[in-house]
Amino acid sequence: MTRSGILLLDKPQGPTSHDLVGMTRRALGTRRVGHAGTLDPMATGLMILGVESSTRLLTYLVGLDKEYTATIRLGQATDTDDTEGSVVSSADASALEEAAITSAIAGLTGDILQVPSSFSAIKVDGVRSYDRARAGEEVALVARPVRVSIFEVLASRHEGALLDLDVRVAVSSGTYVRALARDLGAALGVGGHLTALRRTIVGPFSVADAVPPRAEVADAELEARLLDPADVARRLFPVVELDAPEITALAQGKRIPVATADAPVVATIGPDRRLRGLVSVDNGIARVLFNFPTAEVLP
Repeated sequence: MTRSGILLLDKPQGPTSHDLVGMTRRALGTRRVGHAGTLDPMATGLMILGVESSTRLLTYLVGLDKEYTATIRLGQATDTDDTEGSVVSSADASALEEAAITSAIAGLTGDILQVPSSFSAIKVDGVRSYDRARAGEEVALVARPVRVSIFEVLASRHEGALLDLDVRVAVSSGTYVRALARDLGAALGVGGHLTALRRTIVGPFSVADAVPPRAEVADAELEARLLDPADVARRLFPVVELDAPEITALAQGKRIPVATADAPVVATIGPDRRLRGLVSVDNGIARVLFNFPTAEVLP
């Protein structure tokens, strides 16, 4: 039986996120594998997978802030806002000045309202926006608040009338870097789209600690690289350590007093140092959000 844990995977360009979930299921011999947010096929970088009961932690990983490196091409707009789409407009971006680019980036930094790409997975009346767009429908998505805490240019290159910017962005969950590329090009009057995207950080997790997909890693090594659920929980939540009777009471769904500050999510660690579940704490009383199964294979 595969043990429970969190896997940091370095996605290559080409396969879909669903492809990599399937590869991991086959490699570890279990159907219980899920992910904490997809990457487009053209994108690379950090994907976080949950295995066995650790899939329950994914809900709390999806909403973490993320960091990317990307390449934005100014001078061309595409219908998908990235290089996989068709060019819908072109303009000469060769004369753009650094000051104008800096000013436009400043306008896209901080708390902003962003209209997602029409070729996104957002559902409109129960149908994915990208499915409607590919069918030729006009899709008008509603702007939503996002936070762009970092948007900086690392390097630039001229490609004839085009200008490529290598950038680093740190954003809240739900932010579309493709839309940032589109909006930067629009603000500069030349159009823009994304030509490369790599996710480097999700919350406290880095792609530097990730492993490549199964094709390049032995199955035994893949399982060995699963992060212990307790270690993951300690990086995400406040922790309360409980004795065996307290763990039993929580497993029975009881509410118990705990010596920790009130918080919406607190990790409970048993005397065996294993993650036993998550609770919410209000006025010093813990209420179970979920318990981990005690009989599961753990590190």
